[in-house]
Formats: sequence, structure tokens, C-alpha cells
Amino acid sequence: MRAQTLELPLTFGPARGQAGPKSFSEELIAFRRFGQATRITTTRFAGPGGESQEVPTFVNEFWTAMQRQANSLHEISYRACFKPQLPRFFIERLTHPGEVVYDPFMGRGTTVLEGALLGRVPFGCDVNPLSVVLTRPRLRPPFLEEVAERLRQIDFGSCDDFPEDLLVFFHPDTLRQIAALKKYLLGRRESKELDAVDEWICLVALNRLTGHSKGFFSVYTLPPNQAVSVKSQQKINTKRKQTPPRRDVPVLILKKSRQLLRDCDGAARQTLEKVAGQSRLLTEPAGRTPAIPDDSVSLVVTSPPFLDVVDYATDNWLRCWFVGLEAQSVKLTTPRKLEDWQTAMTEVFRELRRGLKGGGHVAFEVGEVHAGKTKLEEAVLPCGVAAGLEPVLVLINDQKFTKTANCWGVDNMAKGTNTNRIVLLRKPEGA
Repeated sequence: MRAQTLELPLTFGPARGQAGPKSFSEELIAFRRFGQATRITTTRFAGPGGESQEVPTFVNEFWTAMQRQANSLHEISYRACFKPQLPRFFIERLTHPGEVVYDPFMGRGTTVLEGALLGRVPFGCDVNPLSVVLTRPRLRPPFLEEVAERLRQIDFGSCDDFPEDLLVFFHPDTLRQIAALKKYLLGRRESKELDAVDEWICLVALNRLTGHSKGFFSVYTLPPNQAVSVKSQQKINTKRKQTPPRRDVPVLILKKSRQLLRDCDGAARQTLEKVAGQSRLLTEPAGRTPAIPDDSVSLVVTSPPFLDVVDYATDNWLRCWFVGLEAQSVKLTTPRKLEDWQTAMTEVFRELRRGLKGGGHVAFEVGEVHAGKTKLEEAVLPCGVAAGLEPVLVLINDQKFTKTANCWGVDNMAKGTNTNRIVLLRKPEGA
């Protein structure tokens, strides 16, 4: 990537949403919300024939790094997820209310939920079945009084299953309550009586199972977005000289529900109600989604897994136990080699192109530089081009814009730089 001092002829189609008459790129040039001017560079990548191509690249702090700046419904823990401000930035500028916003790697559902809160129809997909469990309840949130009433109706003393190996995490009384709640939820699902309130309670319980504070059901353990093994937890308990304290499961569920619902006012509920019924949440590989109609999506905002070793069963065994899933049956595979990953992403881009409307966009977040040596935006751009998408620009959101070295952080190959790198691609009109 090299610095560019001349103005670029940035005319990438009509603006939409809040961008008014300006194109999206022109708005990025003029952006000054946090007091800094946007810097313009170019990103070079290898074209289909090996020739060098380049796209304009914009660097600024485009959204805030401050915590809790989004709707409280987003406040659940999940491994490696971006802030809601990221999808909001693109959704507001590249779509209109009522249009479809899609995330093929939806994770905890950040893009899906933010799109719905902005009045867009939310589509989402993830091969991880827990993603739907974490996402769908927040598209149709119950009232706190409904949650409290349902918790009063559940018999937290009735459990058939008492896995004693979990006593390294939970007090016996707490484990009985968790097992009773699991029995209730699985019974409701089996009898097809599971409703929105039940799904909400399941979501909150799943998010409160284990963690590192008194707000979780467990004794101190790793953060809630991953679960340690029984053996590892025994070591933690011994090292910290701790035993699991008694936690009141329904009390903690209601407390967390109150936190999640604090911003869910009448206007938010009305907006969600308008679009939730049209939502599509899939548990499928991102490259094979026949349930997504052709030419239906206006914007994709997503962040794929990249070359990381993710042991699904190790991270999710306890959550899978709670919702009645067999963790070993979930096949999450992420290629370890860059070339294999690019092949997989090209397949995903082809499927996204099929679902996109002509003129629709893909905002593909590739995070920071991988392992200090790979500029992920340069690896992604050829995949999009090979799939028939047009490269528009690269946006780098840099929260340490004035402090990073080496050309404002865009060439910073060190780990830990607080940036988001988003490749923006477009399906040609009429394609």
C-alpha cells in the first residue's frame, strides 16, 4: 500500500441512505466527525491475469471505539465479533429501510440485529447452530414482565439430569437449577410449545453459563465466549483456591434481561416488529444458501473466519450440552493455508453475487493484519473479482489514527493495532 497525494476520480455510483447526493467515497473524503481528515492511499492486488490492480483506500476513525454506544440488545458475549457501529456505518449509507441486509457469517448476529433496528429486513447464516439461538430472540424481544412471569412458572427444582462433573463450575444448587431449566426448554421444544419468551430465556441462560464475575452462573473461569474443559477448570479452582458459590439462576436471568432490554423502547420494538417476520436465519455453509433468493439482497456486511484454529467442540461443549446439541457433530472448518482460504472465499463471493441485487454491495471486514505478515485486504480483493464483483474501495477504521506509525497504521504490520479493514465490492448493475 502506498500514499496517494492526488485527488482520485471517485465516482462509484449513486449514493443511498444518509449519504444524500454525494457518493459513498465522496462522503469518506469529507468525513470529519472525530476531528481528523481522511487520508487517501491505494491498495494494490493481483488481478485475474496476474496484472497489478489498485483500489482507493480511505483511512480515518469512522466510528467510535467507545463501549456501549449501540443498542443494549447487542450486549451478549461472543468470540471475535465486530462492534455494531461497523454494520451501521454501511447500512445507513448504502441501503434504504425495507431493503435486505445479509450476513453469511452472522456469529452472534450483530449485522442482523443492527439491520433490523434500522428497519432493514435481516438475513443471516452461520454453520454454527448456536448462532440462530443467540440471534433470533433479539429480533422479537419480550417485555421484562413476560420474562419474570415465565421464570416464576418454571419448576427450577425439577431435574432428571445431574452431571456431577460440572460441579467444578457450579454449586450443586445452581447446577440443579440449570439442569431443570434445560429440561424445561428441551421439553417445550419437543412438544413444539417453545415460544419467543422461552427462546429469550434460553439465549440469556446460554450467555450466563460461565464467566469471570458474579453475574454468571459459574465460579470464576474464562470469559463467557469460550468454555474450558473440566480438567482445566479443576486447575483454575486449585490455583485460585476457589469453590463454586451458589448462584440463583432465575435471578441472574432476570437481571441480565433487564440490562439487555433497557434500550428496547416502543420505537425499537415497533421497528423490529415490522421486519422480524420477514427475517431469514439459516444454519448452512455460507457458500451454499439456496434459501437466499436470487437478486434479493441490497447489502452484505460480514467478517469471515480466517486461518485460525477453531476447535468448536472445545469452545462450545458446555453451551451445546445446555441446548441439547452434540458438539462433535458440528463441522466448522477453516482452511489453514491462504490459498485454500481464498478458494473457499471465492465460492462464498459467487454465492453472495447470486443473492445480491444489481448495484448491491458487499462490505467484507478482514480485521487486522494476520500473523504480522499478510495484508488480508490484498488477499480478499482477487476473490471478489474472480466471483464477478467489482472492487470499489478499502476502508480502514483506525481508532489510533494520529498515533500509529508507518503511514497512519495502514502499513503497520504489528499485532494489536486497533483497526478494522473493510473491502467494499459491488455487483454490477444489470448483472
